Amino acid sequence: MENTWVYRGSEPVKIKKFLQSLGMGHRLFNEIKRGGGSFEVDHRPVRPTTKILPNQPLTIKVDPEPADPTVAISNDPLVVIYEDDNWLLVNKPAGVPSIPGPTTAQNTILNRVKGYLVKQGAVDQRPHLITRLDYGTSGLLLVAKHHVAQSMISRQVENHELNKQYLALVSGIINNDKGTINSPLARVPGQARRVVDPDGDPALTEYKVEQRGDDWTLVRATLKTGRTHQIRVHFSSIGHPLLGDKLYGGAETLIDRQALHAASLSFVDPFSGAGKTFTAPLPADIKNIID
Repeated sequence: MENTWVYRGSEPVKIKKFLQSLGMGHRLFNEIKRGGGSFEVDHRPVRPTTKILPNQPLTIKVDPEPADPTVAISNDPLVVIYEDDNWLLVNKPAGVPSIPGPTTAQNTILNRVKGYLVKQGAVDQRPHLITRLDYGTSGLLLVAKHHVAQSMISRQVENHELNKQYLALVSGIINNDKGTINSPLARVPGQARRVVDPDGDPALTEYKVEQRGDDWTLVRATLKTGRTHQIRVHFSSIGHPLLGDKLYGGAETLIDRQALHAASLSFVDPFSGAGKTFTAPLPADIKNIID
């Protein structure tokens, strides 16, 4: 794996500081430093302590990450929304887990992505899921195709700088056209459920009403934090559980899974510096209700 950036600063800067400004984590830098790759400035090998001058290109070469033998290869379908050398955006169907777990080891998005990369003959066959979705949630899921991409975007993930918007069908009519739910969330011991708890982790959801029906409301929810089940718990806590969400009290007459779809994802590509925005259309089971 090889990547090059041109330093556009006005003063000399150490390689580590420049790469950190782009998003690279300490772990990957140290891995390269210890022999898992190399640094080049103006296409000449240099030491990790070298300073880069303005307008000089820095190239990092990183050894491929070994495939994870515990992750099985799946050839089941994978709906690819976007792909380049670093990223894979897929549209996850409801009813498919994001990653292997105690009950599902074969038919997950991670298994499918690995199978997809193997078919391509990719050098790196250890993909990293940057975002994940619940089993019953559909929509956009971001995958780093190698560990350099995972490291470079980690700061955006930690700082909640990925803009994730969801479309949710909730029970009842929400009268306000927009609003904010700012309620801490905590795990229920021994259960998968989360609850609003003043002693829990901070959780903030902003929403805007997109459409109202006879007994439902379609909202566009933007996550400002990324807590487990955040949207599901937040709307249930204000008396509007998601349709089909039996875990949090949603009616199951119109749809047999929580009516939640990851519709939009935006982030800054640390390799190009360009902003990227992607969308995924509503799946049929939600679309049929609102049409």
